[in-house]
Amino acid sequence: MRCALPRLISTSVKPRFRWMLRGRAGAGCPKLSTMVSKPKELLEELSHAGPHEVLRGNLALAGLPGVVFTPRSGLGLPAVAFGHGWLQPPGRYRGLLSHLASWGIVAAAPATQLGPLPSHRLLAADLRATLDVVTGVRLGPDAISVDPGRLGLAGHSTGGGSAVLAAAGPGEVRGVATFAAAQTLPSASAAAVRVTAPGLHLAADGDLVAPAGGNAEAIAKAWGGPVQYRKVDKSTHLALTEGGHWSQRLLHGKPNHRTQMLVRALFTAFFLTHLTGTDKYRGVLEADAKRAAIDFEREALPAAA
Repeated sequence: MRCALPRLISTSVKPRFRWMLRGRAGAGCPKLSTMVSKPKELLEELSHAGPHEVLRGNLALAGLPGVVFTPRSGLGLPAVAFGHGWLQPPGRYRGLLSHLASWGIVAAAPATQLGPLPSHRLLAADLRATLDVVTGVRLGPDAISVDPGRLGLAGHSTGGGSAVLAAAGPGEVRGVATFAAAQTLPSASAAAVRVTAPGLHLAADGDLVAPAGGNAEAIAKAWGGPVQYRKVDKSTHLALTEGGHWSQRLLHGKPNHRTQMLVRALFTAFFLTHLTGTDKYRGVLEADAKRAAIDFEREALPAAA
């Protein structure tokens, strides 16, 4: 039986498009050809909202506290479950989740394990449950459905580590992306060895809460599947979060708009490539980005003898 998530609210913003056409004089009518976009131009495109109007819903109506952002319509959509950082409510990632939805990706975040002593294992289970919810219920007033074969996981801080734990568990996901991922109990880097899906791990250059060497970088280098690791310059542990929050008195760092725009673009390129199969934005993932050069990448760990 499929249940509905009613009362979805429109959060649409008008997309920005860039068309690059080149004219060439000829013997007849002028011929126009589409110029192939460069990675820098594609990254700029992806840093802005996509073509879809966005709706917001409440996962609690399906029995799990949290939020979900969807395109207004679409069948067989990809979906991503996002794990929040330590002490951070999902509302601090609203811009990122809405951005993914504007590009046609259902994005949901459970609002569980918000206390000072969270269970990373349970948050990982809630991320999996979130994917079950968005694939098993009717989303929105119009025709919206999620393809269970096009699922991904993402997260920030210990939510990133929990996304790794979830990816290492039962059930298939096609991509995992993290920002300033932190180690968890059980160990995220130990679990990373068992993940065969592609991974994108972004570390904050100025992270004093979860320094890259023992956290995001260690997770990336232990990754079992294809993986890429970048370090974002002039960024801190909380750069991805939005708005003010009392936890900023405890944790080093603060929101940074430039980092948010960069992470949104790289996450969007990653999930569009690996969840939808399009190659249009693959060049973004293969090129260095300003403030986020590729530090490490590998196809996959060698198979055990």
